[in-house]
Amino acid sequence: MGCMETSGDLLLPRRNTRQIHVGGVAIGGGAPVSVQSMTTTKTADVEGTLAQVYELAAAGADIVRCTCNEEAAAEGLARIVPRSPVPIVADIHFHHEMALAALEAGVQGLRLNPGNLRKESEIKLVAGEARDRGVPIRIGVNAGSLHPDLYKRYGGATPEALVESARIELAYFEEVGFSDVKISVKASSVALMIAAYRLAADTFDHPLHLGVTEAGPPPAGLLKGTAGIATLLAEGIGDTIRYSLTADPVEEARAGRQLLEALGLRERKGLDLIACPSCGRAQVDVIAVAKAAQEALEHRNLPIQVAVMGCVVNGPGEARGADLGIAAGKQKGHLFIRGQIVRVVPEEEMVDALVSEAERLVEEGVEARLAAADASAAAEAEADRRELLEEKGDDPNASEVRIERIRRRLDDRGPDDRG
Repeated sequence: MGCMETSGDLLLPRRNTRQIHVGGVAIGGGAPVSVQSMTTTKTADVEGTLAQVYELAAAGADIVRCTCNEEAAAEGLARIVPRSPVPIVADIHFHHEMALAALEAGVQGLRLNPGNLRKESEIKLVAGEARDRGVPIRIGVNAGSLHPDLYKRYGGATPEALVESARIELAYFEEVGFSDVKISVKASSVALMIAAYRLAADTFDHPLHLGVTEAGPPPAGLLKGTAGIATLLAEGIGDTIRYSLTADPVEEARAGRQLLEALGLRERKGLDLIACPSCGRAQVDVIAVAKAAQEALEHRNLPIQVAVMGCVVNGPGEARGADLGIAAGKQKGHLFIRGQIVRVVPEEEMVDALVSEAERLVEEGVEARLAAADASAAAEAEADRRELLEEKGDDPNASEVRIERIRRRLDDRGPDDRG
């Protein structure tokens, strides 16, 4: 259950692309935008890698990539793939033999970097093997590992150079009759990344894998990734995404899922907690209550939007779109569902009451929980609201007083000061 997002319908129309399948996950051709991440374990460590794959899947990853850089890694993949809850893509850099070994291991996808795997004969050999097995390949162009010839020809890692690298690789694939391809043209510069993907969208009809590479640790890495990925998704560009963070990869998967939910491109799967910024009327420490509610609710994976509001004066009305919320009164918490007060609880029980009601809401549904509302709750909340208005007034932050002072100060200026 939960509020259905409609914002996806307000973005620019999704770009039409060919559709490919990475295992059971469709990419492009109108399929939902998917989330990817990459393990940080040694792939030869089968149990450790599988544990991380399961964590990533639980956090929202639809596809997981594992490095395949040595024989032990390929052998690990042979044991990982059959037990994985999501499709596994093998990451290949310098050795085409590792791509062939990964295919033998049963992976559902390959990622090749044209800047690192450069011999035409080897590229075609891998593409032909992938074609015969029905395994798609991502042409993973990276501004930091662009072929030196292209770097020299275009005077640097320009959008045109990145797209040309993908085009050359794609031409090799087409020569052996292989077109089951998705493309990425990543850069650590957000502006370069956006420009490169816009050009790629105009150049290819293959699905695009979005990402800002080497974005760094949060919060800066999250901001850079979001700036690039969200901009393109809002323009209808992009079919699968990956945040590249210097952090636990679970953060990448979680961020990707949350971004798609925020844009209305995927139905909400987990908690969406919103909170007011607080003001002079707030009766509780909104930041502390919101943090406690987040910690208590997020691991329960409840697909609802929950609001924590600082006061009962405007809180329930401002957050009426939330499935559930709580607004503070005088030593009280006013629990509301879709803007309707259903229960008043002591201040010290606010978070516990919110958690309890959230679980019941998911289990029983909105109508049942509204029907179970405390009949006296609305009247009690209104009394608290009126009392708070009398005490704090309509302008608890003294905004109007400040505005009047500004006007008087400006009116007191002499003729020479008024410009």
